[in-house]
Amino acid sequence: MKLKKIALGALAALVVAGTAGWFSLDKETRALLKTAPTNRDLLFWSVPQRDAAFRALDRISLLAKWHVIPASSAPKPLPQGEPLKLPIDLDAYMASQRSAAIVILQGGKLRLERYGLGFDKDGRWTSFSVAKSFTSTLVGAALRDGLIKSMDDKVSDYLPDMKGSAYDDVSLRQLLTMTSGVRWNEDYADPHSDVAQFNNHKPEAGVDALVSYMRKLPREAPAGTRWHYSTGETNLVGVLLEHAIKKPLADYLYGKVWNPVGMEQQATWLLSKTGNEISGCCLQAATRDFARFGEFILEGAKVNGQSIVPDGWLAQATSRQAATGQPGRGYGYQWWTYDTGAFAARGIFGQGIFIDPKRKLVIASNADWAAGASDRATSDAREAFYRAVQKAVDDEAAATPAR
Repeated sequence: MKLKKIALGALAALVVAGTAGWFSLDKETRALLKTAPTNRDLLFWSVPQRDAAFRALDRISLLAKWHVIPASSAPKPLPQGEPLKLPIDLDAYMASQRSAAIVILQGGKLRLERYGLGFDKDGRWTSFSVAKSFTSTLVGAALRDGLIKSMDDKVSDYLPDMKGSAYDDVSLRQLLTMTSGVRWNEDYADPHSDVAQFNNHKPEAGVDALVSYMRKLPREAPAGTRWHYSTGETNLVGVLLEHAIKKPLADYLYGKVWNPVGMEQQATWLLSKTGNEISGCCLQAATRDFARFGEFILEGAKVNGQSIVPDGWLAQATSRQAATGQPGRGYGYQWWTYDTGAFAARGIFGQGIFIDPKRKLVIASNADWAAGASDRATSDAREAFYRAVQKAVDDEAAATPAR
């Protein structure tokens, strides 16, 4: 993910020069200025730079622009439940994950809340690809509102600039399931990959920057025949969605989810160079509010008893629509699925929302994995943690006398 190239070191020096100004800044902004990242690509920042940036990407407008999603006018309380007894050393697990936060809701109650890396419940942490699942939910809302006609509508029906490209005949369903068949390189470790380069692209005059880049990509397989992970396609979903709803995604998220669901804190959504929310990434929110979103989805995406998405749509979104090559796993509409009925949103540095309807369980986590998505051992450890939490819930249920 690219951010604006700036001389943060020089900016920090100016701030330090005015001592009163320095101490008027919040601790997250001061920490970000101290690390002074100067290269353009956050994917290649050092661990200390990321530690500071992930909680402060929306603090300095020279670094990035954003839209604000205000806190709800009626915040939803998280009733305290009995502390969940886990069969693991939680401190050791959090240290190994470089975990900033874990919030566990079960049965609608707060069962566990822990923080690390100097983070706390009042801070915002960036979502990375967890935002994909928010974007998917907004697509469902737009379908319910009649602003999108069908999941089988073509990309070019909403984005005429995609006509004649490999995406001309790709459907919205194929975008959401990442089965377009269009070539894309998502290698986070490769500075020449599409995911590392697309935001550097200089667009043609009058064309959205992302559309300009994506419409030049070649086809590799027939649409609908191959799953291939592509953040660019989720970003394209966001541009398409904004054309359909005719308002910023942040405003739509506030009206459909953030306010009525009762999110307790303000959130922000970073913008692309052409001013659109980066829909495959970069929603900054409190971990408690990520957990509230998980609970909202768990309860059927309902507001006042009425789902904001069409009947049956959420079940499709959160179940396997495409095979990913992993046994027992799949991909829905921007949700990672398990054949057990659980599903999850995931970000490359350890962000996640795990939802298990069977156990009425939501696990929201934020972290800064040292090796990012390429750290398979750390990713596997998180999956083991999910299983440990499930076991704790099962053991608790087994020990509770039947009434």
